Amino acid sequence: MPRKGPVLAAFLALGLFWGSWAAVLPSVQRGAHVSKGTLGLALLFVTLAAIPTMLFVAGPLVERFGVRAMTIGCFAFAAATTLPGLADSLPALILALAVTGAATGALDVAMNAAAGRIESVSGRRLMPLAHGLYSVGVLIGAVSAGLARNSGVHREDILLGVSVALVVVGFWTATDSGPVSPPEARGLRIAHALILIGLVGAAAFVVEGGIESWSALFLERQLHADPAISGLGPGFFGGSMATGRFFAQATRVSDRTLLVGGGLVATIGCAVAALAPDPAVALAGFAVGGLGVSLNAPIVFGAGGRHSAAGTATVTTLGYAGLLVGPPLVGGVAQASSLRISFVVLACVAAATAAVAARLRLR
Repeated sequence: MPRKGPVLAAFLALGLFWGSWAAVLPSVQRGAHVSKGTLGLALLFVTLAAIPTMLFVAGPLVERFGVRAMTIGCFAFAAATTLPGLADSLPALILALAVTGAATGALDVAMNAAAGRIESVSGRRLMPLAHGLYSVGVLIGAVSAGLARNSGVHREDILLGVSVALVVVGFWTATDSGPVSPPEARGLRIAHALILIGLVGAAAFVVEGGIESWSALFLERQLHADPAISGLGPGFFGGSMATGRFFAQATRVSDRTLLVGGGLVATIGCAVAALAPDPAVALAGFAVGGLGVSLNAPIVFGAGGRHSAAGTATVTTLGYAGLLVGPPLVGGVAQASSLRISFVVLACVAAATAAVAARLRLR
């Protein structure tokens, strides 16, 4: 069975990048000389690269190398994280984001498969704790990167620091070994129930990806906040995500109740952010939204991870299709109307997720 320490560290490191990325996104937009709509289009290439990697590369990689697949994923992602900050044009940004998407897809499946295997063998929840640490990483990355930008540190240096952290975690995961899927589970066809769970998860991930990636831009462009404040957007979001996930690690409330209730809370949070007259109210909305969507990933990925590595790959792919579609969706709507309308759309998606999850059989 995989050891908990390296698995949890990998979740933390992945969150560190995405939090930092959200905080430096305004700088990346200016450096690449793109509009909000074009930036949203470029972010779509993260999805386009991640999905085939999750489906056709990550699952077989996990089944062949076991826990060591996390090591491969960490080193690949460490190399990829240095690229987006260097982009000075739209083609360069698209290429950098495609490489980043492929690397994050491979690492994500490997981490969730390992955590799912630990849950399956031990009979205890681990996914909420693992994803809670991911959210802690988002919080640390977003706030640190926002403060660093405000002090004049360039985006390239910030992302390079994240890359170094990933290399350190990669070496730690290399000390572990062993399979993550039970032998009898390999090669099984994926149950239709997992596909349905993944699709519901994808809708909730649209909300998560939209808030995480665009909260800093919303504060900076819509409410005229300075970088130190705008970096708090993804930071507050990540902090509330961590709070919700740590709560779920200890509670005995059913998965369905948590998923439905979370969807309703996320609806309120997105609506508050959309109507916010100032940064303080917007930050409160992002925090409430993060609390609402915090349990989506642990519940959805836990269902897949308890099945097999292939199940993890399927559910993770469907889920992150939503997570990675969220940012370009927000960008497209913002280009056509405004960022406020984008968050209204996210509120509608969250409400629909709660309604469908009420009828979902998670086990």
